[in-house]
Parts: sequence; C-alpha cells; structure tokens
Amino acid sequence: MPVMYNWIFIIARASFEDLQMDYLNYWFALDALCDLCYLADMAFRTRTGYLEQGLLVKDRQKLIDRYKNSTQFKLDCISMIPTDLLFLVFGTLYPEIRMNKLLRYNRMLEFFQRTETRTNFPNLLRISNLVMYIVIIIHWNACLYYSFSKAIGFGHDKFVYPSPKNPEFARLIRKYAYSMYWSTLTLTTIGETPPPVENSEYFFVVTDFLVGVLIFATIVGNVGSMITNMNAARADFQARIDAIKQYMSFRKVSSGLEKRVIKWFDYLWTNKKAVDEKSVLMYLPDKLRAEIAINVHLDTLKKVKIFADCEAGLLVELVLKLQPQVYSPGDYICKKGDIGREMYIIKEGKLAVVSDDGLKTFVVLSDGAYFGDISILAIKGSKAGNRRTANIVSIGYSDLFSLSKDDLMSALTEYPDAKAILEDKGRQMLLRDGLLDLELAAQGPDPKDMEEKVDKMTMVFDSLQTRFARLLAEHEALQSKLKYRVTKLERKILPAPVPVA
Repeated sequence: MPVMYNWIFIIARASFEDLQMDYLNYWFALDALCDLCYLADMAFRTRTGYLEQGLLVKDRQKLIDRYKNSTQFKLDCISMIPTDLLFLVFGTLYPEIRMNKLLRYNRMLEFFQRTETRTNFPNLLRISNLVMYIVIIIHWNACLYYSFSKAIGFGHDKFVYPSPKNPEFARLIRKYAYSMYWSTLTLTTIGETPPPVENSEYFFVVTDFLVGVLIFATIVGNVGSMITNMNAARADFQARIDAIKQYMSFRKVSSGLEKRVIKWFDYLWTNKKAVDEKSVLMYLPDKLRAEIAINVHLDTLKKVKIFADCEAGLLVELVLKLQPQVYSPGDYICKKGDIGREMYIIKEGKLAVVSDDGLKTFVVLSDGAYFGDISILAIKGSKAGNRRTANIVSIGYSDLFSLSKDDLMSALTEYPDAKAILEDKGRQMLLRDGLLDLELAAQGPDPKDMEEKVDKMTMVFDSLQTRFARLLAEHEALQSKLKYRVTKLERKILPAPVPVA
C-alpha cells in the first residue's frame, strides 16, 4: 500500500498544485506513515529466512549479511534518504523531491508474484494487476499532460488544458478528469482530441502515441493470453467431445446412445470431473503425488473390510492404483457370470443389485459400499471362482473407484504377509456365506496354476534371451565399426613403411 500510495500521489501532487496545497497536513502525515512502513520493511527483511542447500537459514547475522549484500538493500537505502528536508529549502510546492520513494516497486511486484502462486484464482489476480497497470500508466500520462499544459500556458491554444480562469475548468476534479480523458484517448490511440499547434506539442503527442502503441500492444497480447489460459480447459474438453461426436456420426451410432454419451460428458463438466488426475499430478514427485492420493482416497479404501487392517505401505501402493470411473444412468457395472478383473468402491451415487431381467431390485448400494473384492483375490476353493455373482446397475450418475486384479497382485508381491492375511480374510468371508469348497481349498496349490506360472516364467526367460541376443549382436557390430575406424585412423597418422634395399 505505501508503494502504491507513492506511485499514484507523488506525481499527482507535483502536477496539480491545488491537490498539494489544499491537503498539505494530510500529505505530511501519510508521507511519514509510509516512511515508517518502509523502515519496518527493512527491519523485516533482516529477519526473513532463505533456503541454502534446501535448509531454511535462520541465523540472524547471516540474514543481515545477505540483505546488506543484495541490490535491494541499496535501493531501500536510497528510498529512505530523508529528501523531505528539502521542503525547508524549496518550499512545499515540490513533492517530486520524494521521487526516491518509488524505488520500492520491486517489493510490490514480489507481493503480486507470491500472491499469484498461492491464490486459487490466479487468472483473476492477473487481470486485476493488468487493469491496475493500465490505470497507473494513464494516470501518469494525465499528470504529465497537465504539467505540459502548465509549462506552455493554460488556454494558450486548443491543445493544452483550458484556462482555469473559466470557473468550469477551475475545480480540481475537472482538471484531473479532463487530463485523464485526454490521456485515455491518446494512449489507446482512439484520437478525437484537439490537434497540436506548436512543435513541442507535436513532439509530445508523437511520443505519447508511440508509448501508447507499445504499451497497449503488450497489454492486448497479455489479455489475449490470459483469456486463452482461462478457457484452455474448456477448449480441450470441447475438442474431445467434438471428436467423439464426429466419430459417432461417421459410424452412424444410434441417436439414443449418442445422447447418452453427450449427457455423460455434460455431467463430467458440470460436476468438475473432467480433469485427468494422472496428467495433472504427473509433474509432482512420487512422494507428493502419494500424499495427495492418500489425502483424497485413503479413507475411501479403508472402508473395504479386507483392507481395513493392512499395513500402511500396502495401502499407499493401492491408493496410487485406484482409477476413478463415472457411470451414467442404466449402465451395468457388472453382470452375473462376467469374469471379475477389478473391484469397485462407490465414492458417490447409488447402484442397484437387480435380477437377470433387470426388473426386480434386491438391494441399493450407496456411498462407501464396495463389491468384487473376493473375485480379484482368486481364492482357491471359491465356488464362484472369479465370476461375478450379481447384476449391478447404476441408478443415476455414479462416481466409482476401481482397483484391478493385476494392480493388486503387483502390489502384493512386495507384501507377502499382507497377501496371506488378505486371502485368509477372503476365505473367512466365503466360508461365512457358504461359498467356499473346503475339500478343494485343502488340496493345496492347483497344478494348473503352477503350470501357468511356469509358462509365464518360460515366456519371460525367452524374452530376456531374445533381448540378450540382440544386445550381443549390437555389441559385435559396434566393435567391428570401432576396429575399422581405428585402422583407418592409424593409416592416416602412421608413416608408410620404407622399403628395405
């Protein structure tokens, strides 16, 4: 605020004498208050920590030395020179002697940069800053125009400000409003202002036009960039919808299905579910990405009984593998007899367990419910095997998390104890529901499973053998090339052998 005060009012007080003299006591009080803020800011800078090799430095002497050796310290010292004492020499009509106070503008820019980083509305802040810069530029130009008119003589011609002897143009508010109007028309290159008459006026207008063109070309470019950034997400989402619409039209998809697809997209955008979480979080390190996933999804995962007592490391692994999915009204999440390759957790919405014909509803599942957890564990002796035992359909729009069998098994390879606990819990649940064949479960590992594992190991070994052979061939080819190049180099460097008589 003190920086903005100085940037706005020093030039205004220097240009408009009435503004300076009519409120002189207020200006002196505000000037003193701003100088105290400047001094306090310097004191705070000597206590502001900084990072060195990733550690926050708090040592008082180091902080003071670092601040003293910075360029900002020199600017701060210049801005604190008590130039107000020159009022005693030149009088109170020259507030421009406080121009050294403008050197603190870096502190204001630092505030804007930090606020932009921390706020949830960066585009709004950028537009506000841009409007502020435009207003300040127009304000400064208005003050310079009034001072230029004063130097030439008020009412000297139509270009300069009219004579204050006319009561209509004698009031301070009219002086400033007229100057702001002239400055706005000139800097925006709209024109429609009285033409210059004298050479100095021509030079002043030409300079103003050049500054206006450069500044406002930059401003227009920034505004266009901001608007593009604000609409980037919507434009990308709309492009996806358009591509799918074209595909459905080309493939002659039925109108009913086409409407369902469009409504699904509309639901995603309206409820802010159109963001691809993986692409958004891909720039974060694994640790931060895991912490965000834990913060968002861990409570949901803990609702699943078989995972309730698992160790924290496994839960973190599983949280990172959860995949969000959205289903529209009438979509079947699974049907009886389907192979179960993933389990589901309901984050938001309602699902119905229905009969084979879909006419009868047995039970309605809501937020926090889960299903399919037993099928992905592939417990030996399960009468259902890895098949679905119910038809589950979405009543409205449902937001689910899915965890695939492959992701679960890959996570359990690092936690064999947890795998045994999960399988034991699964067997107890199957036994309680009468879905466990005890004789089959007691037979031990299925020979077919062992054969599948051996086949997989054989395939992996063959793949590694092929890759090794390829690497060996590349190595031999590279060795041959190097040998050829060394031989060629030797022929160039070494002299030809002299024949012996």
